[in-house]
Amino acid sequence: MASAANVFHLAVKELRSLWHDTAMLMLMVFAFTASIYTAASSIPETLHRAPLAIVDEDHSALSARIHAAFAPPYFLPPPLISQAEVDPALDAGRYTFVLDIPPNFQRDVVGGRQPVLQLNVDATRMSQAFTGSGYVQAIVNGEIAEFLLSHRTQQTLPVNLAIRNRFNPTLSQSWFGAIAELINNITMLGIVLTGAALIREREHGTIEHLLAMPVTPFEIMAAKVLSMGFVVLLASTLSLIIVVHGLLAVPLLGSPWLFVGGAALQMFAVTSIGIFIGTVARSMPQMGLLLILVLLPLEMLSGGMTPQESMPKLIRIVMLAAPTTHFVNLSQAILFRGAGLDVVWPSLLAIATIGTIFFLIALALLRWTIGRMT
Repeated sequence: MASAANVFHLAVKELRSLWHDTAMLMLMVFAFTASIYTAASSIPETLHRAPLAIVDEDHSALSARIHAAFAPPYFLPPPLISQAEVDPALDAGRYTFVLDIPPNFQRDVVGGRQPVLQLNVDATRMSQAFTGSGYVQAIVNGEIAEFLLSHRTQQTLPVNLAIRNRFNPTLSQSWFGAIAELINNITMLGIVLTGAALIREREHGTIEHLLAMPVTPFEIMAAKVLSMGFVVLLASTLSLIIVVHGLLAVPLLGSPWLFVGGAALQMFAVTSIGIFIGTVARSMPQMGLLLILVLLPLEMLSGGMTPQESMPKLIRIVMLAAPTTHFVNLSQAILFRGAGLDVVWPSLLAIATIGTIFFLIALALLRWTIGRMT
C-alpha cells in the first residue's frame, strides 16, 4: 500500500509538472487536433485539378471529344497549345501533362489501325504523375470506345469484373490518413513526454530530491509511465471521438473501447521506450537526436504508411519487435473492419509482451543510473 501511495503522489507531481509545461501542452493539443485534421484533409483523395494541355494536330470530332472530356475536379480545363510550346511549357512547370493528338488520328481509329497518342508527363510532380497517367489513359480510352459505338459494332467481352470496395466504399483517403496520424501521435507523444519528464528531473536537479525520499526506481518509473500514459490516452480518446469520428466523419466500425484498451497497452510499451531513451540521453538535444532514430522507423516501417507485405522480409522480421507494428494491425482491424477481441488478441498479447520487456530493460538501466548517482 505504501508503494502504491508513493506511485500515486509521484504521478500527481508529474501531472502538475506537465500542466506548467506550456510547450508540451501546446504540442499535445496540436498533435491530437490540427495535426490529425491536416493529415486527413490536406492530401487529395484522387487526382485533383491537375494542369494539362493538349496539342491537337488532328482537328477532328474525336479529338474535340477528347479535349472536352478533361474537366474539373480531376483536371483543370486544358488549353490548346502548339507543338512548339510543349517543351517551354513543361520546362516552366506550367503543366504536369501534355497530350499530343497526332494528325489523321480519327481516320486511323475508325479504319481499325492503332494510332499512338503521346503523353508528356512532368515526373517531378510525383503525386500527380503517378496517378494522372492512368486517369488520362482511362479517359481517352473511354471517349474512343463511345465514339466507335456509332461507327462500328463492338464485340462484347464475355467476362465482367464487379468491384466491391470493402471497409472503405468511397476509397476516402481521409479515413486512412486520420487513423494513421492518430497512431503516430500516440507513439510519438508517449515516448516524448516520458523521456522529457525524466530529463527535466535531471536538468532541474529534482532527481536528487527524489533520491533523498523513501521511493524506489520502480516507483519513480511507474509514476511517469502511468501519468504520461494517462494523459496521452485521454487525449487520444477525445481526439478519436471528436476529431476523427465527429469532425472528419470517419465511421468506427468496431468497438472504440477495445481500441482504447489496445492504446493503453501501446502507451505502456512506448512510455517504457521513452524512459529508456530519457535514461540514455543526457540532455534534451541528445534526446531529440535519438528520437529521430527511433520514431522514423516506428512510423514508416510499422505498416501504417506502407503495407508490410510490400517491405523486404528482413525488415518485416525486425519490425515484429516494435509495438507499433502490432498496434497498427489491431487499430486498422478494429476501426476499419470491425474486428473483435477474438481477432486482435494476438496483437494485444504481442504489445503487452514487448512492453514488459522494454519496461524491465528501462527499469534496470534506471536503477543502474541512479546507483551511479548515489
